[in-house]
Formats: sequence, structure tokens, C-alpha cells
Amino acid sequence: METVERLIRGAQELLWERGYVGTSPKAIQRAAEAGQGSMYHHFAGKAELAKAAIERSGVELRAAADEQFDAGGTATARITGYLERDREVLRGCRIGRLTADPDVMADPELRKPVAETFEWLRAKLAEIVAEGKRNKEFPDTLDPEQTAATIAAVLQGGYVLARAANSDEPFELAVQGLINLLEEAAK
Repeated sequence: METVERLIRGAQELLWERGYVGTSPKAIQRAAEAGQGSMYHHFAGKAELAKAAIERSGVELRAAADEQFDAGGTATARITGYLERDREVLRGCRIGRLTADPDVMADPELRKPVAETFEWLRAKLAEIVAEGKRNKEFPDTLDPEQTAATIAAVLQGGYVLARAANSDEPFELAVQGLINLLEEAAK
């Protein structure tokens, strides 16, 4: 693996575990097994590397979500597949955790890929719900944008509840409750 790739991967992991403030350039260099000169050869500084790592995490989240969204089947089945996919629940969402990081949220360049990832997710979910309405799977009264925002909020809230309880159970309960509501709406 090339140095730049190791730096981005190391930054991704550290941002997920420690957040921006808790991720020092030295820690990134250690995680990437790269020297200071290598890091600053490829990136102007910590912020530029963090942006690359956040962007990569967003791309990876979208790719993982698309596997379920593009799997075929009903809208409910595709959304359920997304909700039930394997996750490291107690670590939280790589992107969602960054919203609690004041330094990421205060920097427009670092916040942008976070916001873009959630905008993409909501738009993709709204598209699937709208498709379900067109196919008469969901009632005409179901609002795609509101439903998409609810799905994203349940997932992110489920991560928070699970981390607070140090148990996957609150996440699993939230996801199953949402699946039950979607299935009821599809009747």
C-alpha cells in the first residue's frame, strides 16, 4: 500500500476512534507507518489529510449503502437490507460521529463532506420511498423526504443509544421498530 493510502486509512481510523482534536499528526504517522516528511509531502497539514479521510469515509459509506439499495426487490426490502446490514454499532457511524466534533463542524471544509454524505443518503432513501409510492407499495400520504430523514435519524440515534448503553440492543430495537413501521405502511 502506498504511503498516501496508509495516511488516509490511518486518519480514517483515528478520526473514527478519537475525533479530530484527539487525532494528532504524530498519531496518524504512527498508524500509517510514515514519517513526518512523507505526510507533509502528500498533504499540506492535518486538516487537508482529515478532509481526504472524511471524503473517503463518505465514499465508502455510499458504496456500502448502494449494495443494499441496488439489490433489487421492493422498496421495503431494499431499505430493510440497508438497515440490517452488518455494522460496528458500538463504534458508531464513521460520518455521524464527526457531527459531534466541534472542530469538524466549525471548519466548512471538514464539515462539507459530512453534510454531503448525509444529503446523499437522505436523497437516495427518498428516491426509494418515492419509487415504493409509485409502485403502490406505500400509501400516497407517505412523504419520501420526511421518511428518508426519519430513517437517517433512527440510525444515527440508534448508534448514540447503543454507545450510551454499551450494548447493541438499543440500536437493534430502533432498527426493528423502524422496519415494523415500514412494513405496516406497505400493507
